[in-house]
Amino acid sequence: MDTLLVARAHGGTQHAVSHRSRATGTDMTFSVFVPPQANDGTPCPVVWYLSGLTCTHANVTEKGEYRRACAELGLIFVAPDTSPRGPGVPDDEAYDFGQGAGFYVDATEAPFSTHYRMYSYIVDELPDAVASAFPVDLARQSITGHSMGGHGALTIALRNPDRFRSVSAFAPIVAPSQVSWGEKALGGYLGKDRATWRRHDAVALIEDGARLPELLVDQGAADSFLKKELRPELLQAACAAAGIPLTLRMQQGYDHSYYFVSTFMEDHLRWHAERLLA
Repeated sequence: MDTLLVARAHGGTQHAVSHRSRATGTDMTFSVFVPPQANDGTPCPVVWYLSGLTCTHANVTEKGEYRRACAELGLIFVAPDTSPRGPGVPDDEAYDFGQGAGFYVDATEAPFSTHYRMYSYIVDELPDAVASAFPVDLARQSITGHSMGGHGALTIALRNPDRFRSVSAFAPIVAPSQVSWGEKALGGYLGKDRATWRRHDAVALIEDGARLPELLVDQGAADSFLKKELRPELLQAACAAAGIPLTLRMQQGYDHSYYFVSTFMEDHLRWHAERLLA
C-alpha cells in the first residue's frame, strides 16, 4: 500500500492510499478517515461510501463534509474510486461509461471483463485491504453512496444483507434496467441478456425477493436527472410492495451536486451511527 495523503482533521486522520488490486488488475486508490476514538488502535465501525459518475475517491473526500460528524460519532469513513483506471484500461468517450463509470458490476463483456470487476473489488477485496492497515470493526459495517454510487450501495447491500447494519443513498439510480444510464452501462458490461442485469438493479432485486430491514434515501427535488435517470418512485413502489420500510425525503431546491450531498451527509451518518453503535 502506498500512502498518498496523511492529514490531521477533527482530532482524527485523513488518509489516501493506493494499492495493487487483484480484482481489477490495476492500481486502485481509496481514502480513509480514522476518527480520534481509533487513534490508539481501537477498532471502530465503518461506513463505506460509493461515489457517482465521473468521480474518484477525491470528490467526497474534499467536498463531503463528513469528518466532523465521523470524529464525534467514532466512525471510520472509506471512499474508493469508481472504476479501474490507467492507459491499458478500456475507456469510452462519453462520461457515463468506461473509466469513472464502473457501475459496481463485474463485467462479462470484452474488452471490459479483464479490469472492470468493481463488484468483486468492493465486496471481496477492499474490506480486507482496509482492515490490513486500519482499525476497522468489520462486524459493524454500513454502506451509502451517491447517484451511481447509490445504485452500488443499494445493490451490494441487497445482495449481501447480513453484512451491513444499515443502508442509505443520496439520489441513487434505483432501476438502471429502466433508464438510459443503466441500459448503456449494463448492456456494455454485461451483454444483451437483460435477465443478467437484475442482480445489479435495486428495484429488480427487491421484486425478485431481496430484502433489507429499512432504507434511507435523500433526493433533491431540483435534480436535473430526477425524472429521466433516478426515478425514486420506482424504489418507493417496490419497497411498499415488499414491506421494506423506506424513508424517502424529497429535498426542495436541492440539485445533484455535492452541495446537496454535503448538506445531508451528517443526517445519514447519525442515522448509520444509531444502528452501528446500538
